[in-house]
Amino acid sequence: MKSVNVGICGLGTVGSGTVNVLVRNAEILSARTGCDIRITQIGARRPNPSCDTSEISVVNDIFEVASNPDVDILVELIGGYDTALKLVKEAISNGKHIVTANKALIAEHGNEIFALAREMNIVVAYEAGVAGGIPAIKSLREGLVANRINWLAGIINGTGNFILTEMKDKGSPFADVLKQAQDLGYAEADPTFDVEGIDAAHKLTILASNAFGIPLMFDKTFTEGISKVTPEDLQYAEEFGYRIKHLGIARNTDKGVELRVHPTLIPESHLLASVDGVMNSVLIDGDAVGQTMYYGAGAGSEPTASAVVADIADIARIISAPECAVPPVSLLSAGQDVSVLPIGEIVAASYLRIRAEDHPGVLMKVTEVLGQHGINIDALLQKEARESDGCADIAVLTHHIRENLLMQAVSEIEELEEITSPVVHIRVDHLGG
Repeated sequence: MKSVNVGICGLGTVGSGTVNVLVRNAEILSARTGCDIRITQIGARRPNPSCDTSEISVVNDIFEVASNPDVDILVELIGGYDTALKLVKEAISNGKHIVTANKALIAEHGNEIFALAREMNIVVAYEAGVAGGIPAIKSLREGLVANRINWLAGIINGTGNFILTEMKDKGSPFADVLKQAQDLGYAEADPTFDVEGIDAAHKLTILASNAFGIPLMFDKTFTEGISKVTPEDLQYAEEFGYRIKHLGIARNTDKGVELRVHPTLIPESHLLASVDGVMNSVLIDGDAVGQTMYYGAGAGSEPTASAVVADIADIARIISAPECAVPPVSLLSAGQDVSVLPIGEIVAASYLRIRAEDHPGVLMKVTEVLGQHGINIDALLQKEARESDGCADIAVLTHHIRENLLMQAVSEIEELEEITSPVVHIRVDHLGG
């Protein structure tokens, strides 16, 4: 039986989980791959008591792993950008296949990494970079390979999903629930990547590249976070029959590709609406299969390690039979310019929350502005005025309209003297329903 030697760089949450899964399930992996997969070396700055490395060579210098001639597969689990990129490039130059859980690295430097890997005939695998243990990348690249992917949508950041779930269930404001998420370890001390959508945008960039065969274009992905969503928005959405979720959405349209991350109203009857807490889910629409949905843990030590080890197993099979390799991305658009639609050009329904002084005729003024811009109203709620400031909320659901027209109307509404604060705008998507 052929031996495949693995070097692991990084022994944090995912690294320790990967060691545990590889050691615990060694016999199962051997039977399923026809290879003896063994950990040859670990590069880590400090030990991790949650895994046993007593029989494994551990070094402080991760670049020693990248140059070790006995290592066949380097597993990058250190995270970050610069050092991780340097490590991966050096390992590829030394003829090592790569497994990584680093979505930021792939989303922002994947095109460069894949080009170098092709030159060296190296496999780069990154399933764990998107949605933790959910096999979303493998589904797109293999299970749905017969399909033209029309669109995909996903709840792909567990921290943001937890915050919105708690706000809805308990009526707590964003700041209070964020503090709770930090206390529970779901959110970092600096939560910007999670709550402002950057983490989800990295993942969406990778999903869209695999779905549509386009280069990775993180810099063209529209990104909007959840920090402005209020318990009132969640309540009014529920009264309309919707839930607010922080979605990554990618669509392949005749005018170009849509790449966008933002809070979205979706029907309460949709399966994605019931994905709560820290769980992730990805919904994919293909021309042959229709809609398929993938649900599971989007983070965590062993759920993410499950995806890391699956990539290791795939590469072990390829080492035994190189002609079976699946390319890291299938660039259908190689050599062509890919048009990404600006957010102002997308056509969508919208939710608007307008806070106004409780005077007669205000609602008429608002509807007149919307009508002047050709915006039809699907549903409307006018709430009672608050004793604290004498202001009332008007919640509106619009029909589909091009976004730049809607935003012109929003600007005019905000200029009305009775309007006391910026209009809240959240897009609505029925996800093919």
